[in-house]
Amino acid sequence: MPALEIDPLLDDRGTRIIVCCGSGGVGKTTTAAALGVRAAERGRRVVVLTIDPARRLAQSMGIDALDNTPRKVDGIKGSDGGELHAMMLDMKRTFDEIVEAHADPARARAILENPFYQSLSAGFAGTQEYMAMEKLGQLRARDEWDLIVVDTPPSRSALDFLDAPKRLGSFLDGKFIKLLMAPAKVGGRAGMKFLNVGMSMMSGTLGKLLGGQFLVDVQTFVSAMDTMFGGFRTRADATYRLLQAPGTAFLVVAAPERDALREAAYFVERLAAEGMPLAGLVLNRVHGSGAARLSAERARAAAENLDEGRMVDQGGGKTGVRGAPAVSPGPSHPATAADFPARPSAASQAAPTADATIEAHRSTTEHGDSVNPSSTGTGIDPAPGPDLARLTAGLLRLHAERMQVLAREQRTRDRFTALHPEVAVTEVAALPGDVHDLAGLRAIGERLSSPRDPS
Repeated sequence: MPALEIDPLLDDRGTRIIVCCGSGGVGKTTTAAALGVRAAERGRRVVVLTIDPARRLAQSMGIDALDNTPRKVDGIKGSDGGELHAMMLDMKRTFDEIVEAHADPARARAILENPFYQSLSAGFAGTQEYMAMEKLGQLRARDEWDLIVVDTPPSRSALDFLDAPKRLGSFLDGKFIKLLMAPAKVGGRAGMKFLNVGMSMMSGTLGKLLGGQFLVDVQTFVSAMDTMFGGFRTRADATYRLLQAPGTAFLVVAAPERDALREAAYFVERLAAEGMPLAGLVLNRVHGSGAARLSAERARAAAENLDEGRMVDQGGGKTGVRGAPAVSPGPSHPATAADFPARPSAASQAAPTADATIEAHRSTTEHGDSVNPSSTGTGIDPAPGPDLARLTAGLLRLHAERMQVLAREQRTRDRFTALHPEVAVTEVAALPGDVHDLAGLRAIGERLSSPRDPS
């Protein structure tokens, strides 16, 4: 699979918008923030638009809270005027700003105070996705930043962001809305007559289901919004074209899990169908091991040997029970402690005593006081003590479980790349904890630009 190169993408002044998309819970927000930090410190003037309301992102940037206004992030070690601003989408406030900007004060006040509008702006299906598109259009029009990084909304389907303009257009063009708009278009007595007929038609089933006051609120809202509907559709279409432009790059973010990569595959196909520029796939939270050459099967076999009181020879690949003759293990010899590197591995992160256990095991078997192989002439290492044996066996089982995770992730990646071999991929190693400061975001940026070696 081709490698996704992040730094050239960030350094390209022709790249004006980067959209991070994917299913929920895969690290889109952290990825977007890390991209923003790295781009700013490489000389870009960046604004990150996030939809994640979690305070930890604001705190990681040294800001008390994020809101609908871009705020400058201090502590950026930028060059050539690099700056970072961050903001969090306030869906209702963005809707209010649109009303205030495109309606006279009296009509704007009537809309903002309308009960149906208040419900619509607070939680109508697709409103968050549409308002993210609106805010993106506003930021791009200001031309204050040369790079906008967008963290798309955490929705059940990653496709909702692209569907939002179409969904809003369908709502505005629906028969129900057209019926409510008709009296305002007809006007005068004829309009009132039409309204009476329309309300009579709806006074049956809809009236019983929704309530008469609700229908009045909707009709009032539609009448006030009539002149703005065309503007919504026009701006949505303009932003959609902006997403298709060469200056935009989509990054699909996923985890090495079946559901997340299946969603990523759907999104890749949709982007291709819509003619939108896909930069590649960011595969987050990929597990690894510094002792990958030790297979799960051999690790389990070695753990069983320790549990049964047998020992593992580090020199000639021989195993045996204490005091018994050495026995050849055959072609696939049991694991030895030497199979583990001295440096910490991914498995050892979960067991802080792992390296100490291995080193103690080496010390005992190679330089033990009770039995020294060089003095006995048997060539058989002594078995470790009971406590050390239990710790080592536990570490070996933990490693076996980790290797099973690695194998499952590899199979999942292979299925994705078999379906989409043309998609460039970068893998980001899993971290032991959450990112909570700029240093953590820089570390993620480093991993994005210098991906782990899949081998």
